[in-house]
Amino acid sequence: MTVWVIQGAIGLLAGILGGLLGVGGSVIIIPGLILYFSYTAQGYSGHQQHLVQAAAMICNVFIAAPAVLAHRRAGALMKPVVARLIPAALIGIVAGVTWSNASIFARQNGRYLAVLLAVFLGYVVLYNLIRLFSRTSLTERFDPDRPIAAWKVYLVGLPMGLTAGLLGIGGGAICVPAQQLLLRLPLRRAIANSAATILFTALAGAIYKNATLGAHHVSPAASLHLALLLVPTAVIGSYCGGRLTYRLDRRLLRIAFIVLMSVVAVQTFRKAYRPRGGPSADSPTPVNRREAVPPGISLGLPAVQQQAELLDAQQPAASGVDKPAGGQADRHLHAGRLGA
Repeated sequence: MTVWVIQGAIGLLAGILGGLLGVGGSVIIIPGLILYFSYTAQGYSGHQQHLVQAAAMICNVFIAAPAVLAHRRAGALMKPVVARLIPAALIGIVAGVTWSNASIFARQNGRYLAVLLAVFLGYVVLYNLIRLFSRTSLTERFDPDRPIAAWKVYLVGLPMGLTAGLLGIGGGAICVPAQQLLLRLPLRRAIANSAATILFTALAGAIYKNATLGAHHVSPAASLHLALLLVPTAVIGSYCGGRLTYRLDRRLLRIAFIVLMSVVAVQTFRKAYRPRGGPSADSPTPVNRREAVPPGISLGLPAVQQQAELLDAQQPAASGVDKPAGGQADRHLHAGRLGA
């Protein structure tokens, strides 16, 4: 019951902020799950990062959809901008997911993705601090009928998608300020355009990321199960957040966002930089399927046993020595090294 409450709360908060700020929600979901897992008996380890990112990308689709409806009703969407943002961001997100699946982020090294996310959140905090105290208006001469150069829109969409695919986030933290700086769009217009773009890029990214989870010894079923725990409250939060965008004071909203992101960035870096639980990155033994499934995620014992047996079958036996049964393999191998 506690698991449902905690993960439901994470989904609700992610939905509210995602709909409110056009950031997708993963900037809350991923750090929230990392912190939650770090306080369980198993602890957080880099092996779980790809699972967490895959589930968060699924959630981004459901967080963006209600927000887009709210922005559309408010007449904030700029179709010519969104029509160019989407293809550029799609190219970026495919490249980003491919990069996240590289060997440098494999197994326990998945924690480096969480470290990069913490650094990225630091950038988000810094940018918002600058905007909070800046007296310069980025959009004082905004004209909705003014033509916007296509290359500028592509320059916003491509890094948005690349960052989203690499870190498993929506990409709004790149897209919203970039639209203000390069396209000179008002904040609410930028948020609406970002949410609409995330709806498409998150769907493509989620499909690609989940389809490649097998490379990290994780079943897509685990990702879907985790997402199902987060989506219901995230959808509710997203709809409420999308409506609040046009009612809350922007300065007060920015201050609250800065405080929250500062805490999240610091805690994510602490937990990811020194993860508790899981084998070391240099371990010669592939990660066991059981260790890749966070607490509260149950795929059913038969499925877990089948994947564990498959991994065991793929591990080459030590020369001249039969592999001991079950969890005895690592201890025998370690003892052999000490005696050498």
